Amino acid sequence: MSGFSFLEFLQQIINGLTLGSIYALIAIGYTMVYGIIGMINFAHGEIYMIGAYVGLMVITGLGLFGVHSITAILLVTLAISILVTGSYGWTVERLAYRPLRGSPRLVPLISAIGVSIFLQNYVQIGQGARDVSMQPVLTGGWRFGPEGGFQVYVSYMQVLIAVITVAFMSGLTLFIGRSRMGRACRACSEDRGMANLLGIDTDRVIALTFVLGAALAAVAGVLVSMYYGLVNPFIGFIAGLKAFTAAVLGGIGSIPGAMLGGVVLGLAESFASAYLQTEYKDVVAFALLILVLLVRPTGLLGRPDVEKV
Repeated sequence: MSGFSFLEFLQQIINGLTLGSIYALIAIGYTMVYGIIGMINFAHGEIYMIGAYVGLMVITGLGLFGVHSITAILLVTLAISILVTGSYGWTVERLAYRPLRGSPRLVPLISAIGVSIFLQNYVQIGQGARDVSMQPVLTGGWRFGPEGGFQVYVSYMQVLIAVITVAFMSGLTLFIGRSRMGRACRACSEDRGMANLLGIDTDRVIALTFVLGAALAAVAGVLVSMYYGLVNPFIGFIAGLKAFTAAVLGGIGSIPGAMLGGVVLGLAESFASAYLQTEYKDVVAFALLILVLLVRPTGLLGRPDVEKV
C-alpha cells in the first residue's frame, strides 16, 4: 500500500469514527428503551433533531451576548439541550407509551410514529422548513503527511466529538454498572415483572430510560450543530433510521452493541463514500446490516431471547 493510499485510508477511519460516534450516541436511546420495555421509540430521531435546534439557538444566543469561551459555550449548550430534550423524552414516555403499555406491540409503535410526525411538523411550523445555519464555533485542526501530497486532516471539532462521546458513554457505563438506579435498570431489563414484585418502581425506571436516551440524543444533536453548523426539521428521520440500524447491527438491547454498531456503521459509510460513490453509502450500510443479521440474527453483541416460563 502506498503512502498516499495509507493516509487516505487513515483519513476515512477518522471520518468514520466521527460519524460513528454520533450514531452511537443516538443508538443507545433505542437500545435502552427496547432492552427494558421491548419496544422501539420511533420518535427518538426527532428528539435528536430538537436537541440540534436547541444547541444551535443557544450557541447563537450566547454569541449575541458576547460569550466566546469554547468551554462556557459547550457546557451551557449541553446543559440546556439535555434539560429540554430530557423533558421531551419524559413527555413521550408519559403520553405515547405508558397508557399503551399493556396493548399489543403494534399500538405503541403506531403511537410513536405519530409522535415523530407531530414533532417534525411542530418544529417545521415553529422554525420553518429551510436549513438554519450558524458560524462555526470551533475551527482549525492538525495536518499530517508530506508537503505537496495527501495530508490527513484532524479537526479540533472531531477531537472534541471523540472526547465528549467517550466521556458520556463512560459515565453511562458507570451509572448502569454501579449506581442503585442503574442496577434497577438492569433488573427491569432482565425481568420487569419480577423487578416490580421486588419493590422496584418500574414506571420510574422506564421514564428514566427515556430521559437518559433523550439526553444522549441531545449531546449528539449539539455536536452535529457545532460540527456541520446546519440543521433542518428533517435531519431526525434519516439520523434516527441510521442509529436504529446501528442498534440492530450491534445487537438491539445491548448498550456496548449500540456503541459498536454506531462505529461500524460510521466506518462503512465513510469508506463507501471514499472508495465507491457518496450515493452508495446508504446501500453499503444497509447491506452490511443484512449480512450481519444473516450470519448472526441477534446482532454483533446481542443475546438470543429466552422465553420466560
